Amino acid sequence: MKVFVTGATGFIGSAVVVELLAAGHQVLGLTRSENGAKMLRSLGAEVHFGDLNDLDSIRKGAAVADGVIHTAFNHDDFTVFKESCENDRRIIEALGDVYADDQRPIVVTSALGLLPRGRVVYESDHPVPGPNPRIASEQAADAVAANGVQIAVVRLSPTVHGRGDHGFVPMLVNIAREKGISVFQDEPLNYWPAVHRSDAAKLYRLALEKAAPGGTRYHAVAEQGVAFKDIAAAIGHLLNIPVVAKNKEDAAAHFGSFANFAAMDVQASGDETQRALGWQPGGTELIKDIKTFYTNS
Repeated sequence: MKVFVTGATGFIGSAVVVELLAAGHQVLGLTRSENGAKMLRSLGAEVHFGDLNDLDSIRKGAAVADGVIHTAFNHDDFTVFKESCENDRRIIEALGDVYADDQRPIVVTSALGLLPRGRVVYESDHPVPGPNPRIASEQAADAVAANGVQIAVVRLSPTVHGRGDHGFVPMLVNIAREKGISVFQDEPLNYWPAVHRSDAAKLYRLALEKAAPGGTRYHAVAEQGVAFKDIAAAIGHLLNIPVVAKNKEDAAAHFGSFANFAAMDVQASGDETQRALGWQPGGTELIKDIKTFYTNS
């Protein structure tokens, strides 16, 4: 199968590229730069030049492929988070338009943080209506599925971790290093699901190969819920700085623009995903990974 991969040079997308190639698929990777093209070619992938803001380039890449894995998302600037979410809606709708008349599979990305809080959440759960604009991706996937497109959604854990991570955990490390303390919210305690990058990549491949009915959800979850307190403690140990409990308001002030993510409280099951796909995560657990790979974050 020839697979068009968006975000192909990113932390997760590049792992997906490697996973697909190892399984015998061809890969057409989206990139906007010559450096990205060089990296993709070194892995053995074909290159498709384009940009997330150029829907025509997205359509053209999808049109020449047998399926799509869409991992790209702008996480670089939280000040434009809403705009990034709406752009993701447009991308998913554009992919759906290209595949409207056939059964080529699409796998897109969402986030577990959209689901209900205060209990374990499952693949059958639906996002909670509210202020989080990330819901746009799932709304777009449902709209596309309603038109008969074979589209599945992978809900990522808040931390997809491993060597080369530049996501949420390195952000926490940088905040702790800058402020000289590693903080967690004491009441109520909160939890993050976690998955290793290599396991997430395998899940995307299996989801594409399964080509389940449109609207199917999968959970990229290896650890159901890691206490944020333990994450803060591991970072404190890593940097040799104090680990400090703060109330909700003081913790929010400490984390600033990252406060909503730091306070995220999600415990998620991936059992149905494992059963449906035969997916068996086996990567390093989060706390061990923090102690191993984040010293230079």
